[in-house]
Amino acid sequence: MSQGPRSGLYAVSSALLAMSRHLEVRDVLKTIVASARELLDARYAALGVPDDHGGFAQFVVDGVSDAQWKAIGPLPRQHGILAAMLHEARPERLADVRKDPRFEGWPAAHPDMSDFLGLPIRDGDEVIGALFLANKNRTKENQKDCSAPDGGCGFTEDDQELLTILAQHAAIALTNARLYERSRELTIAEERSRLAHELHDAVSQKLFSLRLTAQAAAALVDRDPARAKGELHQVAMLAAEATEELRAAVIELRPAALDEDGLVATLRTQIQVLDRAHSARVTFAGHGVRALPAAQEEAVLRVAQEALHNALRHSGAGRVDVTLEKRGTGTVLRVSDDGSGFEPTAIRAAGRHLGLVSMRDRSSGVGGTLSVESAPGKGTTIEMEVPGG
Repeated sequence: MSQGPRSGLYAVSSALLAMSRHLEVRDVLKTIVASARELLDARYAALGVPDDHGGFAQFVVDGVSDAQWKAIGPLPRQHGILAAMLHEARPERLADVRKDPRFEGWPAAHPDMSDFLGLPIRDGDEVIGALFLANKNRTKENQKDCSAPDGGCGFTEDDQELLTILAQHAAIALTNARLYERSRELTIAEERSRLAHELHDAVSQKLFSLRLTAQAAAALVDRDPARAKGELHQVAMLAAEATEELRAAVIELRPAALDEDGLVATLRTQIQVLDRAHSARVTFAGHGVRALPAAQEEAVLRVAQEALHNALRHSGAGRVDVTLEKRGTGTVLRVSDDGSGFEPTAIRAAGRHLGLVSMRDRSSGVGGTLSVESAPGKGTTIEMEVPGG
């Protein structure tokens, strides 16, 4: 390897560890590209994930500024060298990409590139991406090994071997990320289905009671006005409860704006809505928390929603306080209420009823922990801690 066996092995290990830390496809792609460029000491690197229409579903670059990328224009098509890598599934190492007969030019704002190294990323027989680098930073050592007649290629056979190892592991990381995102999509679909059933059951019951009570009031209005007035008061209460059920369900069904707003802003917005929708006072405070990985942010949000649901629907709480804060090397979510609480000895039964099993699963699934403190008449505190932030 061009950096020597020890340093090359260390660099590859660091790159693979970096890839394994991410679960989102976009994050994995960025990590692969940045790792490849650093590992082979190139000025530019890019990775394209092909679509089924001759273009790229995703295309990530490293070494090109945002302003340059914007000026370049639309994503490249699968032609020239890129097409060769994708369709013939073979490496391409060129002294000067501009002199290759397959080269078809690039936009005016595109940076000038010469030496080129590209490899397909394969999952079995399927090519799932194309990884390539250009303009290796030149030293005397990396000038001496090249298949080009003039010996001017900056990328060596060792570089190609190193990038091949990276591409093989990149295929694993990218496949795992795709599986994770698919699994999360299925989980969200299941969650929405569950909420739809809950909405149907809860609101249907309220509306059925509302209709019967209204009929009773109508029958009593002439012969017993006082009882009719009581029934109408019950109608108003049932209507208010049905409205709260609908509002809460809408909040849970609405896609969380985590990608756009982040965890703190999303929690604050949802809690402000809950505070308006319920008679209980619901507050939120966030202290010094930075962005978390997407999977952790989603888990924290879902646990907060479940804990709030319990506090507002089942505990009879007059106040619910939510905090999100930095603690040591981790981030802590705390949801406390002054409601009825429950016996710690009955935690197993309460866990099923209050969704604590689901909350523990969500927490452990992202490397976190969940604790519950409660006592009859003393309220409940649910605390979730995850690393990072």
